[in-house]
This record gives sequence, C-alpha cells and structure tokens, in this order.
Amino acid sequence: MVLAILSFILLSFFTFSKSTLGLKRTSCGRATIRTLSEAVALSSSSSLHQANGGQAKFINLNHLEATANAKEEQEHVLILTPLKNAQVYLPRYFELIDRLSYPKHLITIAFLVSDTTDDTILLLKQKADEFLNRQNPEDRYHEIAIYEKDFNFQLPEDKRHTFELQPLRRSFMARSRNYLLTAALREYHAWVLWLDVDVVNYPDSILEDLQSVNVDVVVPNCLLQTEDGSFWGYDKNNWQETDRSIEMQKHLDPDYVLLEGYYEFLTNRYLMVDMPTHHGKLEKVHLDGVGATFTLVKAQVHREGANFPPYVFQHQVETEGFAKMAKAMGFGVYGLPGYIIHHIKNS
Repeated sequence: MVLAILSFILLSFFTFSKSTLGLKRTSCGRATIRTLSEAVALSSSSSLHQANGGQAKFINLNHLEATANAKEEQEHVLILTPLKNAQVYLPRYFELIDRLSYPKHLITIAFLVSDTTDDTILLLKQKADEFLNRQNPEDRYHEIAIYEKDFNFQLPEDKRHTFELQPLRRSFMARSRNYLLTAALREYHAWVLWLDVDVVNYPDSILEDLQSVNVDVVVPNCLLQTEDGSFWGYDKNNWQETDRSIEMQKHLDPDYVLLEGYYEFLTNRYLMVDMPTHHGKLEKVHLDGVGATFTLVKAQVHREGANFPPYVFQHQVETEGFAKMAKAMGFGVYGLPGYIIHHIKNS
C-alpha cells in the first residue's frame, strides 16, 4: 500500500511538471518560456539539492569552437532579437526562421521585449509553445527564451530615425542588446546571430553560407524591400573607413557620435550597400562598422568582452561600436556585398 501511494505521488508530480512548468513565473508575475526538458531537469535538480546538497558543475570550454563546418560538427546557434511593439512582424519572422536548413535542435532563440504596449509577448509565448512541442522531435527547437526589461524610453515612430535623437536612441538599443546577450548566452553556444524582427527575406541556407566564410563577424548586404525589385540600400551601418573619414575624425570631439545615411553630417565612409555585388555571394570585404539586421558572430568574440557600447567608443555606439571594439581586440569583421537579404520598409 505504501509503495502504491508513493508511486501515485511521483506520477502526479511529473505529470504536473510537464503540463505546468513549461511556463515559469518570475518575481514580477510574468511567465517565461522554458522547454519541457528544462522544466523536468529543474524539478529534479531542485529535489537533489534539497536532499543531498549542491554539486559542482564542471564544463570544459577548451573544445568549444565555431567552425566552417558548423552543421556537420553539430555546433549550437543562438539567435538574439530585441523587440518593441513587434507583433505585426512576428509571423514572417518565425516563418523565415522555420525555413532555415540548419538543424532545429541546434537552434536557441531568445528575445528581450522592452517598453511594449502591444501583444508581442503573448504572440511569442504562442509561437514558442508551437516550436517546442511539435510531434516530431527533429522539428523542435533546442530552447526559446523570452525576457522582459523596460527602459522607460519612449520615442514616437515618426521620430525614430531623427538625426538628433540617434545617439540617445542607439544607446538604449545597446543596453537592450547587452541585457539580452548576457541573459541568453550559454556555455554550449558556438555562434550568435543578431537578427532584426523586420527582415523579410533571406535564403534558407544563410546560416551555413555565412558560417562557411569562417570569420569572427560577418554580415550579408541588407537592402530595402521594394515593390518593383529595384536596388535600394537599407543597412548603411555596414561600412569601411576611408582616408578622408579617418582624417576627418582627427578633428572631432572625442564624444561626437558619427552616424551613417544622414545629410546633416557626411562621414565620407564607403558603405557596403554602395559596393559591387557581382563578385559572388561569398566574396568577402573587410568592414570597420556593422549593423545588426543579420549579423553572425562567433560566440568567442562576445565571451572575450566585445559587446555593444552604450557610450561613445571611437566615435560610435551600439553595433558600429561593437565592430570597432571587436577589431580593437584583434577579431576580423567582414561583409558580403553580393549576399543579398531584404528588410521591410518601415512607416
């Protein structure tokens, strides 16, 4: 009889774990998505800790590498996307990710939602539940995490790209990226992909293609989606310094932030959207600045300290500051002018 009662209690506990621990309540009352395996492991480890005390966790990082043959080597990719009022873009965002030819069980997706007033978090939870609980295990993603951090920074949509507000806006964006990176990066992640929610077209093989270039930081050429298919550059934060731009910076105040694509201050840099695109999709060029519409980074770059400065670093903040920082640390930063992806035309 005692054995039967104990068996019933254990069965009830694990049934409850699988049905309810998929959502974990935070101290603020919000639910964050956890995989089923994570939930069960959490229950088991908590019980073990109470019964037998803690145990040391040994992880050997010496063999963690990001290689040109990432798919064959089973290397994990972490996709990171900061969000704010993004519900309208999420269906296409998840559709494109789900088309990727990279193995789904090697992909983690993490979001940081900030200062949001729409149903972004609700939609993320719904898609996470779908992606994590598919019938075929090969179609399930390794993990999906949703973080929320408000910065109380409000900017009208029509002022989003105003020249005077860019240093402040992008400083908050940098803080958002750093929060997301430090919260989501795990010891097994070999690659980090920074992906804009409103990128609307890229090849299914893009992860393998960019990994095959085998450099520390690499970006494709992000153009604006147009109705007639005409060529319009979007991500102007991918650029090379020139002799003129370097000379001009010698006379600037150290705290002056340079911005691309604004007539108010011409930087004389060579933008990747202006470079020839006919030399082949994987023909790479060195860059001194990058955006983050689709930026693939070897996780080692972030682990060794290159992040997104919310302060002025060599006249840059956020993603371009990250590129400057990575180069200052000896990492290689490259772009692929002939590898085209598209970004939606925002209002």
